[in-house]
Amino acid sequence: MSVNAELRAFYADRQEQIPADIRAIMQRATQDLTASGQADRALTVGAKAPSFTLPSATGGDTSLTELLAEGPVVITFYRGAWCPYCNIALRSLQQHHDAITARGARLVAISPQAPDESLSHAEKNELAFDVLSDLGCDTAKQFGLAFDLPEDLAAVYAGFGIDLHRSNTGHARTLPIPATYVIDQDGTISWAFANADYTTRAEPAEILAALDELH
Repeated sequence: MSVNAELRAFYADRQEQIPADIRAIMQRATQDLTASGQADRALTVGAKAPSFTLPSATGGDTSLTELLAEGPVVITFYRGAWCPYCNIALRSLQQHHDAITARGARLVAISPQAPDESLSHAEKNELAFDVLSDLGCDTAKQFGLAFDLPEDLAAVYAGFGIDLHRSNTGHARTLPIPATYVIDQDGTISWAFANADYTTRAEPAEILAALDELH
């Protein structure tokens, strides 16, 4: 099953569990973000990837420069461990991790969560790739992905028991549009996926095909 088929099945089941008024707030927020065109304005193929140095869930810092010294890099931006759609997408990437590394690439996942939050997420999902913390979404902003949740949706998440203020170290409403990039060793973005609809993600098969195009 493709990751998006799995996401669609989860979405259909999830909708039945959410009250109609809450569902309307969530759907309107996605529609408004899509209509804003921000995902279309995010960095895309041909652009130079912004440099970054971010703390890793396992300790220490990881820089894009260091990663690129070893080969191409696959970067995936996700909203956080609290997002079930992100968890499905990351598990799918984990299933394809060996295929990614076999192509000489490094995979890293970036979220606005604090390192401690990312560590528990990495441990829970047994992720073999680096999980980095982009506090305040500063790196996501450079890629054109950062946005602020509307107040009504932030209230919905709080009602679900999601404490973004704690997990994101005070940056409660700033999140990245989910996106995945393949970055060539010279730092150029060679493949890009960004979608304001957080229930849709990059297909690992397309990521692998993009890596194959580099050879």
